[in-house]
Amino acid sequence: MIDPIMLRVTAGALGATCEEMGNVLIRAAYSANIKERRDCSTGLFDSEGRMTMQAEHIPVHLGAMPAAVAAVLNQKHQPGDAWILNDPFSGGTHLPDITIVTPIFDGSGNHLGFAACRAHHADVGGREPGSMPADSRTLAEEGVVIPPTLIAARGELDEVLLAELASQMRDPAQRIADLRAQIAACHRGAERVVEFADKHGSSLYTEAVEAVLDYSERRARAGIAALADGEYRAADVLEGIDGDIPLKLAATVEGDQVRLDFSGSADQIAGNLNCPLAVTQSACYFAMRVLCAPDVPACAGAYRPIEIVAPSGSILNAVAPAAVAGGNVETSSRVADLVLDAFDRAQGQGTMNNLTLGNERFTHYETFGGGQGACPDADGPDGVHVAMSNTLNTPIEALELEFPIRVREFGLRRGSGGDGVHSGGDGIVREVEALEPMRYSLIAERRRHAPRAAAGGSDGVRGIDAIDGWPIAAKSVGDLDAGSTIRIETPGGGGHGKPPQ
Repeated sequence: MIDPIMLRVTAGALGATCEEMGNVLIRAAYSANIKERRDCSTGLFDSEGRMTMQAEHIPVHLGAMPAAVAAVLNQKHQPGDAWILNDPFSGGTHLPDITIVTPIFDGSGNHLGFAACRAHHADVGGREPGSMPADSRTLAEEGVVIPPTLIAARGELDEVLLAELASQMRDPAQRIADLRAQIAACHRGAERVVEFADKHGSSLYTEAVEAVLDYSERRARAGIAALADGEYRAADVLEGIDGDIPLKLAATVEGDQVRLDFSGSADQIAGNLNCPLAVTQSACYFAMRVLCAPDVPACAGAYRPIEIVAPSGSILNAVAPAAVAGGNVETSSRVADLVLDAFDRAQGQGTMNNLTLGNERFTHYETFGGGQGACPDADGPDGVHVAMSNTLNTPIEALELEFPIRVREFGLRRGSGGDGVHSGGDGIVREVEALEPMRYSLIAERRRHAPRAAAGGSDGVRGIDAIDGWPIAAKSVGDLDAGSTIRIETPGGGGHGKPPQ
């Protein structure tokens, strides 16, 4: 029997280990996307592949990471092994997100679990620099597909395989350096787990991890039970290149459990807004955690009371070889919006505003913050990464030092948040100038439909995008000449409550 003190010690140790893994990855990485924007996530898992703890990193990475561990769970594992993958239909999300999974063994050879980390790489090949083409229609167009593959065996890194994978990507030296940083982060996680198990005993460690999962489940069930029983519905659309794409949700709360049914949503499409089931699950877990249990340890136990239904072949449970570059970033945001909207919460900007710039010499990927929706008891914050993204912006100094890009304007988009008793947060404005010819790819949402308010508030303001002052489509790809500027004005969040006259 694990007493409350040991429960808290274990939960704290697991959380601290995940954060340390993230610090190792960020400090060892070479690309600005990881070392500056921190577009990466880390987690620990038990020997059954259940997430035991995660760092407070990227929600869309973390909720989907159990699928990556499940993809290698039944393989033969030895101390010092490491697996690599990015296949969206074998444990991945979209191709730039490469995952490393390392099994953990104690000194007696007992399998204690896994350490895993996922990072968005600045390029993984494909026809567009940055591997985020706005108009892709097949997975092959988006980059190199890596099925679950052993990249290190018994502590020996497969240098030939690593070089072969990197050779298919732009800036292979940087890709290799970032992958080495990921492997190092997983090794650090494994070391900390073994230290804990050596100190307290492997059997007690296993028992304590089970107690953490059970504790999180109890807390999550209590949060769901506080919601009124019944069915809650929401509908929304994705802004596809060829027109709006409908999404539907029926959420049923019964006692201390909830069922989220997306039946009736669109079938998978020819474009890239499709997402694997793991991404849909990730967005649902995030939204329910926000609604019911924001301070509960984020682990598999917290998700036990949540049932998710998304028909196979739908846009929320796509099958190979569907393109998925935008699904991971944009559709996941809309799924979170749907769940929050069903429970009468104002919507945030609902997009990551993905902009990729590059040529054969460099690649730069960035997501931009915007307005968060207001809460029933507070204004929404301004200029933050909303919902499924939790990255930073690339600092102007780092951006201009490393890339042929000049930042012309960066600030809040005043007045873009919706009015209400509590106002939605304002979006941001970011305008950059190309200093040499390059390609751009933009994948954004909430340009045709505004983020919705709740309880009588006003909607947030829609986003706007332009090149040299001329409007462009929210999902577009093309060339920038030296001296051209691209301007992104991100959406504001919806307000909550009708203000007095």
